[in-house]
Amino acid sequence: MPLATTRRAGLVDQVIEQMRGAITTGEWPVGQRIPPEPELVTALGVGRNTVREAVRALSHAGLLEVRQGDGTFVRATSEISGAVRRMCGTELKEVLQVRRTLEMEGARLAAKYRTDAELARLTELLHKRDAAMEGEQWAEVIEHDTAFHVLLVQCSHNTLLAELYQGLTEAVKASVAASVDTSQPGQDQVSHTGLLHAVRDGDQEKAAIEAGGFFEELIEKFC
Repeated sequence: MPLATTRRAGLVDQVIEQMRGAITTGEWPVGQRIPPEPELVTALGVGRNTVREAVRALSHAGLLEVRQGDGTFVRATSEISGAVRRMCGTELKEVLQVRRTLEMEGARLAAKYRTDAELARLTELLHKRDAAMEGEQWAEVIEHDTAFHVLLVQCSHNTLLAELYQGLTEAVKASVAASVDTSQPGQDQVSHTGLLHAVRDGDQEKAAIEAGGFFEELIEKFC
């Protein structure tokens, strides 16, 4: 466990930072139950109340979820993601609208600044996503589709935009999962081929239009 005994003042803040670190680095993955309270008390060298306050703070921030009688689970990797992820399902439309705003600009910039290596990776991810759709391997569809969108925004080479989108990864994945229509064959799903071609060809305006277009399709279909 990547936790060290805490010795100085500000114990709650120190414990929060160590637990947040375990979450953001993936030591405690999203969906996993964190160590029980007695184990955390021993590992951190603090009292139960300190651990409880830290868990309460991280739960309020959306990173942890306390399930009575079952334990405490990792909900998200960042405060932004935790806040947005709570909207998925009942507020899928809002999540898709935020994604549309960020991805339209991300796609436009990607068409201008992407590298050949990034284009090759985007092409590979889209091929895997479409192949998984044809095979109705829905878990793989969600993984590859999410990775495609995250990389697309990274290809903008706008650090702040990429970091904002990265913070929404769990919300993005949840919205992808909510909008994949498992009742339809692969060819009836929303296509990203036009978007990929626009990024490949350096057509900034078409890339933005393509990115906005498929979100309009999703919003109309599922919201």
